[in-house]
Amino acid sequence: EVTMFINQLSVFIENREGRLDKVLATLKNNDINIVSLSLADSSDYGLLRMIVSDPAKGKAVLKEAGFTAMLTEVLVVKLSHKVGQLQVLLAKICKAGINIDYMYALATGSDDASIVIKTADLKKAAEILGETEVELIPAKELEN
Repeated sequence: EVTMFINQLSVFIENREGRLDKVLATLKNNDINIVSLSLADSSDYGLLRMIVSDPAKGKAVLKEAGFTAMLTEVLVVKLSHKVGQLQVLLAKICKAGINIDYMYALATGSDDASIVIKTADLKKAAEILGETEVELIPAKELEN
């Protein structure tokens, strides 16, 4: 069975010089490719969310390097470049009463746009998206 949930690697980074570099160097030195990332910050720390080639290994090597890292299931949705497509999609999720926690763009190298979505109910969101024109990208496609 192909799972439509992708494991996102999240890392808490203190707002100190060199911390982001250390995260990226740790992943690079362990042959882990970053497919996409989002960095959100507060005054005390940053939250780096990443889609990587090997999330479990990424979490392990970052923990070894002293970082707080965790895996979270998300959906990756491929959209065609049509005006309003994202709004239509999000309206369907909203209409079903599912809260969107966050989302960010994903670089895939194709002509389509892709986004990472984290919702309060991923299973229900996946079902709703499965009934629309969009394509959900399975994990194995991102690991290559």
